[in-house]
Amino acid sequence: MSSPELVTVTVDGREVQVPKGTGLVETALAAGIEIPVFCYEPRLGDPIGACRMCLVEVEGLPKLQAGCTMSATDGLKVRTAQTSAKAADGQSATLEFILVNHPLDCPVCDKGGECPLQDLTFRWGPGNTRMEFDKRTLEKPIPVSPTIALDRERCILCYRCTRFSEGVSEDGQLVAENRGASSVIATFDDRPYRAPFSGNVIELCPVGALTSTQYRFEGRPWEIQNVPTVCGLCPVGCNTAVTVREGKVKRVLSRNHPEVDEGWLCDKGRFGFSHLYAGDRIADPLRRVRQRGLEEVSWDDALDDAERLLRESEGRIVTALSGSETVEQAYALGRLLRSGLGAHTAVLPEETSPALDAFRLPLSAIRDAELVVVLGDEPVAERAPIVELWLKAARRNGAEVHHAGDALESCRRLSRAKDELGNRLRESDRAVLIWSSEEGAGGAHLAALARELGFPDRPGCGAFHLPRTANGRGVADAWAASDDGEGETPEKIGLLVVSGDEAAADPNVRVLAERAERVLVTSMFHGLAAGWADLVLPGTSYLERDGTYVNLEGRLQRLRRASIPPAPDELAWISRLAERFGVEVDPFPSAVFSELSAKIYDGLPFGEVGEHAPLRTRSEAPAPQLPEEPPAPKGEGLRLIRYKALFSGPAIERVPELQFQRPEPEVELSGKDAEARRIASGDTVQVSHNGHSIELRARVSRGLRPGVVRIASEHAGDLGGMVEVSA
Repeated sequence: MSSPELVTVTVDGREVQVPKGTGLVETALAAGIEIPVFCYEPRLGDPIGACRMCLVEVEGLPKLQAGCTMSATDGLKVRTAQTSAKAADGQSATLEFILVNHPLDCPVCDKGGECPLQDLTFRWGPGNTRMEFDKRTLEKPIPVSPTIALDRERCILCYRCTRFSEGVSEDGQLVAENRGASSVIATFDDRPYRAPFSGNVIELCPVGALTSTQYRFEGRPWEIQNVPTVCGLCPVGCNTAVTVREGKVKRVLSRNHPEVDEGWLCDKGRFGFSHLYAGDRIADPLRRVRQRGLEEVSWDDALDDAERLLRESEGRIVTALSGSETVEQAYALGRLLRSGLGAHTAVLPEETSPALDAFRLPLSAIRDAELVVVLGDEPVAERAPIVELWLKAARRNGAEVHHAGDALESCRRLSRAKDELGNRLRESDRAVLIWSSEEGAGGAHLAALARELGFPDRPGCGAFHLPRTANGRGVADAWAASDDGEGETPEKIGLLVVSGDEAAADPNVRVLAERAERVLVTSMFHGLAAGWADLVLPGTSYLERDGTYVNLEGRLQRLRRASIPPAPDELAWISRLAERFGVEVDPFPSAVFSELSAKIYDGLPFGEVGEHAPLRTRSEAPAPQLPEEPPAPKGEGLRLIRYKALFSGPAIERVPELQFQRPEPEVELSGKDAEARRIASGDTVQVSHNGHSIELRARVSRGLRPGVVRIASEHAGDLGGMVEVSA
């Protein structure tokens, strides 16, 4: 690729060379000069020059120009408000106009103290006002949704929010109504803003017009701390800054990692933190007492009980992992149970493959791809929401995005030499495969397909497996490294160890619990294991842990504790319990990571994981061993795709503000299948299989292929395999 053409631009007398076409705002920054902006935000697409805060004087032009709309050309000479009295007067007048009707309520505004309008007014605005008339007042606050409040009096009509809704998330729900001085921001038809990325408009707003209902009047900038960490609610691992006041989490903000999330955050990651303060949070160990259920016990008694359960199991132990544990927790638990108590079996959250390491790319490569193929019928936005935004960005950049449907069948088809799409994947220098399906051993099949298509020889081509859990890959790697051997599942399970709420809520784990003689559960909430656990130890959230996670790229990222849990974290009691079996497990994450890093992370020091962790380079791995493929479901009717909805799970169920985002009780059909059954969107239909039947609302989906239907797992009941759908 040839180097970009460089041009010379002069800003306030300083010459700087930048690639031709670079925006003037970025060009000025390269010269060490700031051009103030309100509406300008490079992530939202082309600048629109709406606020006029960026006025500059350009040599050869009689009028001031909106700097954000200009780009670098050779010989361009610009003077900003720092050296041009004309530009300074223009910016002062712009601020005076913006403040004509803006309320002076900074002391009670949530944006006060971290508000760009405040900052720029102090630096560039008039020292006093010439306006003596009453300011315009409007109804406030308007509930845009249960999570967002709108104060129209404060709005400066920068259109950042509507541009995000239209051009980034593409939900089209935020609009500007009316014209001129009557323009206001509103939702379409005044409906609630119900979209998975709606909360981003709060951060984009440069004033206090759009605010979080969770954070309103909860903190001021001078009494809070922001902890840099990563989100632990999905496998993307978005970088976040967690706002803490007096030891409690008050909000979650995005922390731009341009390769991972580009500064966007889904509503689950942004608003889901309040599960920390659920009313049924477990703070003390619980022991089952005959005829009286679970009763609180001391930690000493709980550890005595745990030791007894482990010894009495005689190695007949099965561990169900959630995939939300830190790398260090999974390794420590493996050291205790595998090294200290003999061979046993783990139920990992999903199958992964180290062979994918040969095809590592940052998620931002999806945006820059020319050809993307999504394998599987599960919605990408439900498994890894930010990946959906990268796909939309790829389409806007001109990429071809294909949804291939049946993942295993698509692998077989694309690997054939005569398949047209497969041939194009073989020829493209920027092709990406994305696996979004629960069909068996997805990582291994995806790696095998990428190898067959010749991706190892093309560094611009990559493959992403979208797991269901936040740290499934990290947990699997750490567990494997904790001991050399792995036993087979015992015929009689002496003890089932359930690690975390995700595993406790899994129906498959409940089946194992029925087979087990005793059950030990780690859980945050009372309701999950109350009926079947013999001993419950308090669990923690990702916001209460220190350690590392591995995201779907294979990127090792640092998790930092933002809040102190109401009980000791898992590493503390695992370490104390391990002592009783002669196993040395350090209670500190840094020490555990050091031991593990020497085995699988090339000795990387804990402190060097970093706030913006880099993606490790591609590493060669042997060709994956493909497991025997499960037989396709047989029978008449339509194949059911059950998926775990993004806004579901034990944590989200305890966040009142997100209940309106929960999945609707509906069944999705393709247009062809709906027409054949004379079904229209909104109709009530019966979905049945093997004697089971449920009633759902139908939704005709243009993106769904014929022959399948899709239902969120929490509404699918006992249905599976092939189902019948009838009006």
